[in-house]
Amino acid sequence: MRFSEIAYNRTVPGSADRLSLERIARAAREIDPRFRATPQFAAESLSEELGVRVVVKVETVNPVGSFKGRGADFFLGELPAAEAARGLVCASAGNFGLGLAFAARRRSAAVTVFASRHANPLKVERMRALGATVRLGGDDFDEAKSAARRFAAARGATMVEDGREAAISEGAGSIAVELLAGPEELDELWVPLGNGALAAGVARWTRAHRPEVRIVVVAAEGAPAMAESLAAGHVVSGESAATIADGLAVRLPVPEAVADLAGRVDAVLLVSDAAMIEAMRLAHRHLGLVLEPAGAAGLAAIAARRRELGGRRVATVLCGSNADPRRLARWLS
Repeated sequence: MRFSEIAYNRTVPGSADRLSLERIARAAREIDPRFRATPQFAAESLSEELGVRVVVKVETVNPVGSFKGRGADFFLGELPAAEAARGLVCASAGNFGLGLAFAARRRSAAVTVFASRHANPLKVERMRALGATVRLGGDDFDEAKSAARRFAAARGATMVEDGREAAISEGAGSIAVELLAGPEELDELWVPLGNGALAAGVARWTRAHRPEVRIVVVAAEGAPAMAESLAAGHVVSGESAATIADGLAVRLPVPEAVADLAGRVDAVLLVSDAAMIEAMRLAHRHLGLVLEPAGAAGLAAIAARRRELGGRRVATVLCGSNADPRRLARWLS
């Protein structure tokens, strides 16, 4: 399995005050209980195969099939009612749109999601089933985001940008609150890196409460812009985002998310699509779980670095299960 490591300078100063530890703790108490207290355990047979003690945090057994419901619910709980009443607009590869649509439905708020014309049809179908209006256009997520911004500005709607809104990252940080409160001792925490909301929230809480835990973030080899931005200490735009992991396919990083992560992680890795597919198979074989490629990125990197991790206790977040049905059977075969 292929992987590579981005040279990363942890001494770059971060945005220490933007993500609030108090709000992360409150999110862990207040977000919709259907997204809280997700399973976490040492995966014994998987650990035996890899030679690494692997602890998994399973963020797929909830109404939207991913961790995104946490941040979306916390964000809407913090949003003034007048802003929600104007209508909510976002861009999404699917999972954040699902989370926002689910949280908005509870509050009777209208949601319009912009997605690439190549978006996963399962995610599009489920967003519409949750009441969202879905508009398809553009060749990738970032083109869809540009269209979403224009649409929101023209209609006076509230633009919700995953990775930019602090409350979304704080909601995702509730994963770390639960993970670190569990019975498993951890040496390392390996987290998928898409637009940065998950990694930023988890890193903020972990650095404050367990600074000895090594934090590794994992991006897709075909979409390295976010990883390269962390390495550079500022936004580095990518020319393309060519990966099967739509949740990691970021071409234009969010500046706030780059700042939130600066100085808070220990290593930045890239994994290939092939490595993510193999990790999907590992999760299916050992855990009985169906993951999408982005959801398996952390596990893919652990498998790739297994020889270096022998004897270490390593946790990862299995963060999404909404795999493209057109390709799932082939990926798992």
